[in-house]
Amino acid sequence: MPHTSPDTDTQAILHSLRDCRTIAVVGLSPKAHRDSHHVAEYLQQQGYRIVPVNPQATEILGERCWPSLTEAAQHERIDLVDVFRNSADVPPIADEAIAIGARALWLQLGVRHDEAAARARAAGLLVVQERCTLVEHRRLQAAGQLPDA
Repeated sequence: MPHTSPDTDTQAILHSLRDCRTIAVVGLSPKAHRDSHHVAEYLQQQGYRIVPVNPQATEILGERCWPSLTEAAQHERIDLVDVFRNSADVPPIADEAIAIGARALWLQLGVRHDEAAARARAAGLLVVQERCTLVEHRRLQAAGQLPDA
């Protein structure tokens, strides 16, 4: 299975979290006990603009929720697409991320799709797979590579 080098992953992680300030969270749950909710709330507290994407909700974390990335992008400039969905669901999400002009595609822990990731990279997006934005943000902050909120 193809995989990028740790150095490439580290650079994509750093640039994504440093340079992308508006994050569409695909699969963001309105339920506070779910990982997607906890991670998005943390990122919001760190000063990121969160754009919820979930066709089953109208508002999450005080933000209007959109049924798709495409619809969200008609109202918000989305820098990073953070995916909390099954790996099999990634290809159309990656295609939407490319189509809306996102700068980065981030697949959370346990989410990986090498073919979709390769398409996104070929289109110029930074791509991170199988990593948690919260964990990586805390790690980079502790290392002094990201400012405190």
